[in-house]
Amino acid sequence: MTVSTADKRATFRKLHERGCFVLPNPFDVGSAKALQHLGFKAIASTSAGFAWSIGKADNRVTVDEVLAHLAALAAGVDIPVNADFEGGFAHEPDGVAANVTRAAATGIAGLSIEDSTGDKANPLYARELAIARIKAARRAIDVAGGDVLLTGRCEAFLWGQPDLKLVIDRLTAYAEAGADCLYAPGIKTREEIEAVVKAVAPKPVNLLIGGSGLSREQAEALGVRRISVGGSLARVAWAGFMRAAKEMAEQGTFAELAGGYGGGELNKLFGSS
Repeated sequence: MTVSTADKRATFRKLHERGCFVLPNPFDVGSAKALQHLGFKAIASTSAGFAWSIGKADNRVTVDEVLAHLAALAAGVDIPVNADFEGGFAHEPDGVAANVTRAAATGIAGLSIEDSTGDKANPLYARELAIARIKAARRAIDVAGGDVLLTGRCEAFLWGQPDLKLVIDRLTAYAEAGADCLYAPGIKTREEIEAVVKAVAPKPVNLLIGGSGLSREQAEALGVRRISVGGSLARVAWAGFMRAAKEMAEQGTFAELAGGYGGGELNKLFGSS
């Protein structure tokens, strides 16, 4: 079955209206198809997972590489794809808008724009510039038809600034600037999550969960609408690969290979997709 881009985008928006859904992050088309097979209703790209899959460090990929990746993901599955679009691959608002326009043309259902600069000395864009970048993304989406869901991200917690007041100030500003969904990766406590949910309501909040933390039911009880896992699935895949490869390289034995997923099962999975 081939689902139209418009239908994927409508489905993605509907998922944000009530309840809480898990938005797992595949790192290539195969892992995206596997997640669809398992019944997930939508998926999201991971900047780190994709970068590692092509032998690069996170935040070292080009916009052209990411756009090709997003187009492949969107074409490879019948469920909505949300794009981790980092900082829009530009500093100034006009550059962000131009790249968001290109991203929308790949067939994605949503994308996020973050406010980190990549500069450890000044890790976040100045508040007004950060807001202007969200506004530029919003305008670009509206010109393209308005149906791509825009997520505004505040990266303060990930860059050593665990200031909840700053995060809430920025997220509420991003909501006013046109973000449809808000996201502050790094918040973990119930108090932090509840405060963010309350501050941006009724707009939905995405919560990042790694190897431990709240269950989906617990997050939903706090008002979270969407859960993503970032590069966690990619790290799990790399963990198995590196264990087996290190065993072969260092010991000359092959025991770890016995834990691999069945080739027949993978052939059945991809043969039906």
